[in-house]
Amino acid sequence: MSLFYQSTYRCCARALKSSTTNPIARTSCSALTRHTTSRRWQSTDVAAASSNPKISGIVDQISQLTLLETADLVSTLKSRLNIPDMPMGGFMAAPGSAPATGAAPAAAVEEEEAAPAAQEKTLFNLKLQSFDAGAKPKVIKEVKSLLGLSLVDSKKFVESAPKLMKEGVPKEEGEKIVKTLKDLGAVVIME
Repeated sequence: MSLFYQSTYRCCARALKSSTTNPIARTSCSALTRHTTSRRWQSTDVAAASSNPKISGIVDQISQLTLLETADLVSTLKSRLNIPDMPMGGFMAAPGSAPATGAAPAAAVEEEEAAPAAQEKTLFNLKLQSFDAGAKPKVIKEVKSLLGLSLVDSKKFVESAPKLMKEGVPKEEGEKIVKTLKDLGAVVIME
């Protein structure tokens, strides 16, 4: 409820309390409320009446269209007025970043797809392939320290080779681990 209506309501309530037998007070309160309400309704009527009659006629015709007819109207207006389709998501290209020709976007997409394929792989998976039988205790201890497993879990892990040791290891760290386990007698590969 707006502030104006609240003050009007309070005024009427006070008038009714002070003179419950006075019919004039009741009439004036209800007339005041009707007057403010009708004035508000009239304000929209005045705004509509003051607009261009040609535009009012177009708005009336558009309001009578079905949903399919409205969609057809929008597409016709876009084509006739050369209005580009705007993406509905939050991602928009920066102004001037789109090429002017139709063949250039396809070439740009192909370049972007070829770029990731040409990039060098930076993260590797380490897989324990096998180990020498005599080096088994040393390999178990090293796997225990690398993976943070208990001695029993490390033994089970090494005995179940070939098995994936680590995922997403940087190249330098992976090469160090491979070299360390190779010196102990194990075969570890980087995938």
